[in-house]
Amino acid sequence: MKTPLFRLKHYLYALAFLLIFLPQVAFAQDDTASVGILGSIEAGVQGVVDVLNLIFYFKVGGENGMPFIVLWLVIGAVFFTFRLKFINIRAFKHAIDVVRGKYDSEEDEGDVSHFQALAAALSGTVGIGNIAGVAIAIRLGGPGAAFWMTMAGFLGMSSKFAECTLGQKYRVIKPDGTVGGGPMYYLSRGLSAMGMAPVGKALAVIFAVLCAIGSLGIGNMFQANQAFAAVSNVLPFLNGFSWLFGIVLALIVGLVILGGIERIGAVAGVLVPFMAVVYAIACFWVMLVKLPEVPGAIGTIIATAFSPEAVAGGAIGALVIGFQRAAFSNEAGLGSAAIAHSAAKTDEPIREGIVALLEPFIDTMFICNLTALVIVLTGVYADPTAADLNGAQLSAASFETVISWFPYVIAVAGFLFALSTMISWSYYGQQSWAFLFGDSTVNIYKGIFLFCVFVGAVVNLGPVLDFSDIMALAMSLPNLLGCFLMSGLIARELKSYMERLNSGEMLPQTPIAQETVFK
Repeated sequence: MKTPLFRLKHYLYALAFLLIFLPQVAFAQDDTASVGILGSIEAGVQGVVDVLNLIFYFKVGGENGMPFIVLWLVIGAVFFTFRLKFINIRAFKHAIDVVRGKYDSEEDEGDVSHFQALAAALSGTVGIGNIAGVAIAIRLGGPGAAFWMTMAGFLGMSSKFAECTLGQKYRVIKPDGTVGGGPMYYLSRGLSAMGMAPVGKALAVIFAVLCAIGSLGIGNMFQANQAFAAVSNVLPFLNGFSWLFGIVLALIVGLVILGGIERIGAVAGVLVPFMAVVYAIACFWVMLVKLPEVPGAIGTIIATAFSPEAVAGGAIGALVIGFQRAAFSNEAGLGSAAIAHSAAKTDEPIREGIVALLEPFIDTMFICNLTALVIVLTGVYADPTAADLNGAQLSAASFETVISWFPYVIAVAGFLFALSTMISWSYYGQQSWAFLFGDSTVNIYKGIFLFCVFVGAVVNLGPVLDFSDIMALAMSLPNLLGCFLMSGLIARELKSYMERLNSGEMLPQTPIAQETVFK
């Protein structure tokens, strides 16, 4: 049994490795940043991005068509919405009841409660992308991209249900009592049960590799990059010390992930609701101040979603960017959230899938839309003087037009959003790494993860954003293929579950809820 002190030693080794390079990084902060370690890192990331773009982003339908990987996600979301008879609508109320703890039972196997599993998964999705990602989408695709983000969130609720149901159904309880779950398990075990063992094992390995690498981008480097952008926006003296910010952030992340999924779930269960409430209040305040303009802003978002004059390729461009950023935000179809939901205490896989469908609603249909309305209401995105602002800085500038001191709140929220996302994605990557190389090697992954926190804080946004998008979206290839093949199983188990629920056979577990039912 490895003690916390033993494991902490590995984190210190990883951070010591970073310190070796600090002098070089510090020198790279001046006007010659294109040389030295920063230039090498950025060139290396960009080289990888160029190759991956050729593989995953080829256009279907000609030059003005849709990138293959985005089309794949759209097809998956639409397929499961119809295949499961709009589960995203008909199970919504039940999902809220489950999250409230009405069906929790201490006898169920698992590491965390339904709420903690939802919070851990949401901490991986409700991140800096809700602040920076929406701004990027509107900058690239115009206000109409927000409409397509909303549509992607609605349809993605069904994809999230399917993958998290399978994650819970095919999880494994390890000898030490902890849970192993996610696409790598349901692809290998689920497809093997259907007589497709070689296909299942191949898809499981491909997913695990993509997730282990992707966790270093979407859930790490991009988060660190935009967290630094948000903080340095209000503390300009940090602009020459991104390396110091990266070290501090790596230390904080290391201390949290040391405790595993239990600590991640506990921290997320506090951070996520707090951040979401504070941020939502600020958004509602801006809308209240500009209340007469709200209908016009909503009209602009809807109209430009279908406008041939929309930014970056017209209406199709807005759709592509909207779906792409929504996938980056809520991760529906990627399979990542299934890893967190696999650890929930329940003996009903369908129930956990129903809990999971709330994530795209909260993340994309609610929080992302609040950000989009603030940006469109203030009009900063169309201000020529703000042309150089992007991501978190554009969102902060939008809020600043109404709440002069709010960039400081954005800085804190951005930092906490990024932190919560990184700790959840470290768990996703760790589980994938353990699937490939065994539990005894996870400290190697954690060291790599912490180093990438540092890298993300010091490199430019462009290559980091591109790398994050590609690796995350690529996870959907093996994941959705496996979900398609097992869709019949999901539909049958959903039908059985809903019949038992509607017949009254499935009673709430908590004493208060039971008392209400029996009355």
